[in-house]
Amino acid sequence: MGIGTGDLAGVRHAVDDGIQLALHGVDHTARPTWKLNETVEFYRDVLGLPLVHAITARGWGPPGHHDFLHFFFDAGKGATIAFFYYIGSERPEKYTPEGHHFYFATHTAWAVDSEEELASWKETLEKRGIQVSPYTRHEILESIYFTDPNGYPVEITRRLRETQEIDEVDARLTMQAAMEVESEARAASRLMDDIDAVWRRKAKLVDIYKKEDAK
Repeated sequence: MGIGTGDLAGVRHAVDDGIQLALHGVDHTARPTWKLNETVEFYRDVLGLPLVHAITARGWGPPGHHDFLHFFFDAGKGATIAFFYYIGSERPEKYTPEGHHFYFATHTAWAVDSEEELASWKETLEKRGIQVSPYTRHEILESIYFTDPNGYPVEITRRLRETQEIDEVDARLTMQAAMEVESEARAASRLMDDIDAVWRRKAKLVDIYKKEDAK
């Protein structure tokens, strides 16, 4: 298994050791590419992200590791989006876009501040030959989607409102319900049935929360 993979058996939580750590925003995301020219031209020339750093290296790590280029584009607010180009390699089958909605769960989303900005991005990208999705509203966001030359999904989104305390409470109860239902399904050697099972469990947790909050 790779670093950080597998289950959490034996892993200690923050409440166990009393140590509270903090993260301060995303520094960068990184993905492999086998389309060097197209990737640089898309992010630098189509999206207009400055190319700000590049690492060239002979293979690191285990024997047989390919030489590579690791290059970074300014993604805004101090963050970057980066790519690895492994010299002399071909794309493994597992990295080929499958045309399935599972594949589109892994994506990068950039923020804009207004409806006008989002519309401008959609219109401009379409004029530049990029196929862009219709506007999609999902609770607190409105977004457009498209893919880069590697098939990686890209999102541009605007906040419809900021999250509030009630959103945090809702998220906590939602995920607690989902985790309980998943644990029970695993214990029975089956998959979680459907979202209704989560909603039913959440309803019970909401009742408990209301009673505790009323005290």
